[in-house]
Amino acid sequence: MRRAVEGLATPHPLGRQLPAIYAADDFAQRLLAALDSVVAPVHVTLDNLWAYLDPQLAPADFVDWLGGWVAADAAIDSPAARREAVRRAVELHRVRGTGRGLAEQVRMAFGVTAEVVDSGGTTWSLTPGAELPGSPEPSMTVRVHPAGGDPVPAARLRELIEANRPAHVTYTVEILSAAPGDTAPADPR
Repeated sequence: MRRAVEGLATPHPLGRQLPAIYAADDFAQRLLAALDSVVAPVHVTLDNLWAYLDPQLAPADFVDWLGGWVAADAAIDSPAARREAVRRAVELHRVRGTGRGLAEQVRMAFGVTAEVVDSGGTTWSLTPGAELPGSPEPSMTVRVHPAGGDPVPAARLRELIEANRPAHVTYTVEILSAAPGDTAPADPR
């Protein structure tokens, strides 16, 4: 429930709904005017409920609540990125655990480009017993390309990867520097 807004008028004053005998009663009108100030935020909220359910228009604290409904990533700090995560929650859940989904999660959380390379692969063959692609042990490498030399918090990046990778897949994080070919030390997991 939203807090009361100072001076907010109700679109449906209770005093107007009284029988004629009480309409002229000053005490009844003052009592109901006090109740109107309590009920006015309820009317305003219900009249604008559609805006509360739209992550682009909802108040910031309500966006966090909506994020809980759709299991949007709570680790995102930026209010604009948080709204985007709530708005795109269904789309992001469809690709969760994939390289594309993980790269998108990193982009939304940190505003950087990520490249996810995994050890798996698919193929088809007319020949039985053909060589399988990829490696037998599942693993992935996440390469992060910081934008404009801004540092990426490595601990938070690892937490995000831990929460969104498949549980059986080991990973390595590479935070690339601005100079081509320079990489920070890899963190094998």
